[in-house]
Formats: sequence, structure tokens, C-alpha cells
Amino acid sequence: MNTTPYVATSPPVGPDFLLTDHDFAKIRALIHERAGIALGAQKRQMVYSRLARRLRDLGLKEFSAYLRYLESDPNSEEWQSFTNALTTNLTAFFREAHHFPVLAEHAKKCPQPVTVWCSAASTGEEPYSIAMTLIEALGARASAACVVATDIDTQVLAKGVAGVFTTEQVSKLSPERLKRFFLRGSGAHAGKVRIRPEVAAMVQFSRLNLLDPKWALKEPFDAIFCRNVMIYFDKPTQGKILQRFAPLMKPHGLLFAGHSENFSFANQTFRLRGQTTYELVSNRTKAAA
Repeated sequence: MNTTPYVATSPPVGPDFLLTDHDFAKIRALIHERAGIALGAQKRQMVYSRLARRLRDLGLKEFSAYLRYLESDPNSEEWQSFTNALTTNLTAFFREAHHFPVLAEHAKKCPQPVTVWCSAASTGEEPYSIAMTLIEALGARASAACVVATDIDTQVLAKGVAGVFTTEQVSKLSPERLKRFFLRGSGAHAGKVRIRPEVAAMVQFSRLNLLDPKWALKEPFDAIFCRNVMIYFDKPTQGKILQRFAPLMKPHGLLFAGHSENFSFANQTFRLRGQTTYELVSNRTKAAA
């Protein structure tokens, strides 16, 4: 790997491809336009390493050729590969665990059926954690509940749909949860587990870009999980997305944010209820204010 410090007047040459200042700026602009992701200047090496794989697969010699290839066809499937490559997917079962007891208590008070939107589903750990929480909280009533799991990255969604995980990925779950919610693999599948069918049946996976002008979502939600997503967007983009969340939520619906995210600037729409947990401000509450 090239470890030479970057100097603005001398663009770095990677092991295989040249990434110029102009190319990097263009990539940053395109991913912001397509996915709302605001890449900082410090992400240059990440961009190089992730997109270099696409250049190799396509047999291209330089980033400028890759950019020309992308822009030659606005409907090319390569745009999805471009987005997938630059999307960060860090997830785990019951990550930021303080949210799930809050969801459980909220679900118990909600009219049936309970609906939850996980807007950054990644490889499925988060929506499946939501489904498990609803089963534990609602018992038999959970069969009517629905978790809508969306993500912009088609590759991670495919993994979520498969519902297969390594034993390392579930190693922090209790023995009770492992027995109740997973099937253990054997033979060629040893060292892996699969989510049980009754849990998988509660989760509906589909691709959704939060920047799309229309979202193919029908039901109003009791809760929305949008965790560790907004950190990749600038403030104006964050504000627009939060405003679009509100009409999709039931009265007093909950919005769960990531540990480093703060939506206090949208206090006309959401009020802080607990640690990175927000409640929809109802029209009646707004009028009283």
C-alpha cells in the first residue's frame, strides 16, 4: 500500500491507478448527488481502495476513464455498484442496546399491528434485532407486526434476505435468544446460523434511497430506526429527511438515532425523549406551543 503523505501539488499514484484531485472531487460530488453522502477530504484513500476494485473488474486503467464510463449512461447498473462501493455498512445484533427496551415498552402500548421501519438495514442484524424485540414484547401478537427493512446497498440487502450469519456474528447474544431465534447449521453449514422462519417472515427487505423523491412506503410507522445514517449527510439533507419522516409516523411515534447523531435542530418536529430517542411532536402539541 502506498503510504506516501498526500501533497496537493502531486496527486498520489496508487499501486495500479491514478486518482487525481479532479477525479476525487468528481467522485465526492457524484456520491453526494446520488446518495446524499458527504465524503470528507480525508476519505481519499478509502475511495481509492473501494473503487479500484471496480476499475479492475471493468478492465479500466484510470479513474477518469471510470468516471466517463459512469456518466456515459445515467441508467447504467454500474451506478449501483458505485454506490454500493462507497456505502459504509457497520452493524451488529442489538447494537446500541439501550434502544431496544424502549422499543419494547413502546410496542406494548401501540395499537395492533405494530409497524417499524429500519431505514438502514445493512446485512439484516438491525431489523432482525427489532423483530426479536417485538416477539419478546408482544408474544403471539407479534405475528401481525411488520418490520420494513430498507437500504441503498443491494449487496448487503441480499445478505439480509438470506438471514445467514456466522457464529461469531451472534456470539454476543444470550443462549436463550440463540435457541429461540436461530437454527444452527451442520455439515457444510457448520459455524453458521440461520434466522428462524417465523422471525424472517416479519421482516420485509427492499431497496430505498433516502434521497429518492418518492418512497415506496405505505403504512404509518410506530417507530423509525435511522441510526448512524445521518452522520454521512450534511445538515440541509438531514433536515429534509426528518421532515419526510414525520408524515409516515403514527401519533407519538419514536425515532431512534445513532450514538453520534443529534436531531435537536428539528425540535419543531421531534422532541428528545431519551438517549438518542426522539418522539414525534403531535399537531396538538405544536398548537399548544
